[in-house]
Amino acid sequence: MTDQEQIISKDIVSYLKTQKEKSFLRFITCGSVDDGKSTLIGRLLYDSKLVYEDQLNAIKNDSKKFGTQGGEIDFALLVDGLAAEREQGITIDVAYKFFSTSKRKFIVADTPGHEQYTRNMATGASTANLAILLIDARHGIQVQTRRHSYIASLLGIKSIVVAINKMDLADYSQYTFNSIEEDFRSFSKSLGFDHIRCIPISALNGDNITTKSERMPWYQGSCLLQHLETVDVNSNQNDGEFRFPVQWVNRPDLNFRGFSGTIASGQVNVGDEIIVIPSGQKSKVKKIVTMGNDLEYARKHQSVTLTLHDEIDISRGDLICGRSHPAQQSNQIQAHILWMAEKHLFPGRGYLLKTINKTVPATVTSLKHKVNVNDFSKEAGNILKLNEVGLCNIYLDEPIAFDPYSNNRQTGSFILIDRQTNDTVGMGVINFSLRRAANIVWQNTQVGKTQRAEQKHQKPVILWFTGLSGSGKSTIANLVERKLFDIGRHTYLLDGDNIRHGLNKDLGFTDIDRVENIRRISETAKLMVDAGLIVLVAFISPFTAERNDARCTVNKDEFVEIYINTSLEEAEKRDVKGLYAKARRGEIKNFTGIDSEYQAPHAPEIEINTLSLSAEEAAMKIIDYLQKNEFIVRTES
Repeated sequence: MTDQEQIISKDIVSYLKTQKEKSFLRFITCGSVDDGKSTLIGRLLYDSKLVYEDQLNAIKNDSKKFGTQGGEIDFALLVDGLAAEREQGITIDVAYKFFSTSKRKFIVADTPGHEQYTRNMATGASTANLAILLIDARHGIQVQTRRHSYIASLLGIKSIVVAINKMDLADYSQYTFNSIEEDFRSFSKSLGFDHIRCIPISALNGDNITTKSERMPWYQGSCLLQHLETVDVNSNQNDGEFRFPVQWVNRPDLNFRGFSGTIASGQVNVGDEIIVIPSGQKSKVKKIVTMGNDLEYARKHQSVTLTLHDEIDISRGDLICGRSHPAQQSNQIQAHILWMAEKHLFPGRGYLLKTINKTVPATVTSLKHKVNVNDFSKEAGNILKLNEVGLCNIYLDEPIAFDPYSNNRQTGSFILIDRQTNDTVGMGVINFSLRRAANIVWQNTQVGKTQRAEQKHQKPVILWFTGLSGSGKSTIANLVERKLFDIGRHTYLLDGDNIRHGLNKDLGFTDIDRVENIRRISETAKLMVDAGLIVLVAFISPFTAERNDARCTVNKDEFVEIYINTSLEEAEKRDVKGLYAKARRGEIKNFTGIDSEYQAPHAPEIEINTLSLSAEEAAMKIIDYLQKNEFIVRTES
């Protein structure tokens, strides 16, 4: 019977109390490929006698099939659980392991070293208090070492353990260890780490993991486990002021109204004065309610229900703060973004930005610079690619409550979500508000869209014509406008070629220029709808995301997508301007349909097949749709 089992059998209540009162540390292992991250965790668990007998037997069997140690126990298999990880001998996904020693409880996140899985490393780092950065003693600091160090710093990790691994393959050389330590401390000076501890280890052989190694008598510091058990994590918690995102308004009956959620940071006491963001309403905490009993105070990570002295309007998504230190609000922020998707980030393209308590439409308006992970220098760039980090300005459709990430990791972070796929494509940390945005407010006018439309006896709408070059967009749009004009409708036609002579003459035809081209047109068309007009927009507009963003600028019933469905072969046959021929010869780059993608609409309101309909017939089909849906009053023919 182990010591722990004896204690449990004698006094389980005291044992549980002791476990509850232990301090808690979340840490990650990171670094370059094959630096031994999974092996380190496996060895740590094994040497701490935290592997159950059935697990050990399973690992011994798996080591013969998947192991890389010639039939000996491969400790990496304790955390590399995916079939693909075992087959390839690499870590792909983040693996979380809980373990406990006599002094502290731990959750460790084993993160992948391959560059293509950098986003997974960032996921693990986002909740960690400490990072163990592994470095292969044979290779020294690699690009991924720098990248992971920078991301750890960006995500607020202040304590770093540099575990210089595979010392057994470097003859346990003190010179090798000292050289790598000196290199790391030199390159990481600008990263803002408060505490760096370098430890020479051999994860495979167990040197300096749970006990001091006799093979490296020249190392006088603590072993890895001892350091993890004693490192001060309280100073690294970055607890911040009281922040309570409301997740549910709890109203079981007429006699109770509370606000439920998990405390994101800080502490709240009964009687504390609070302020609600964004409304600015104030009150005092009356009760802190939990499942068991009411509390006098509650801290970060506790799930509670707050009742207040005053009946004020609070909804899901609001943020309750301490009255003396409320969160900031803004609809324009500057933030560092780590891009996590294969599709590039284009300034001007719309995304959803999700904070701890709210999701709002957002647009990255500009990419100030990218960060070179080798020397942390600033580089110019127009797009962010997978695993790149950039400093960006972001515009939000409505203000969010936030704190700078340096003050509060919970309320200063966000993710970006693709509007079409709902995939998480980026994560970011907020630096500050672009404060001039707070001074720019929408000015109400005495004459609005409704009055302007009523004056014209019509319903304003955007008719968005999309299709390949040569499909017939402009021809059909011209005919539709002529017919609308003849029956007294007030219209305006925005044509792609015409707009590039003026408003968009500074734009080329790269993907990023096309995104900005459509963004500007969308905003222009929105203003014209506000003027009460029927706006015809004839642009190739090749990307689904930008067409959907254009749709979102106006009300649901104010946008009609018209897909002029003409095949590439037919468009090339027409080739009135000779553009396809030039593109085929390589004289025109980024030509839609040839070397630039066209994403056809999935469910347009109107689809026109120009092989079966003439331009006149297509125009009449559109007019009939407008009459049927009461955009225009039906007229006598």
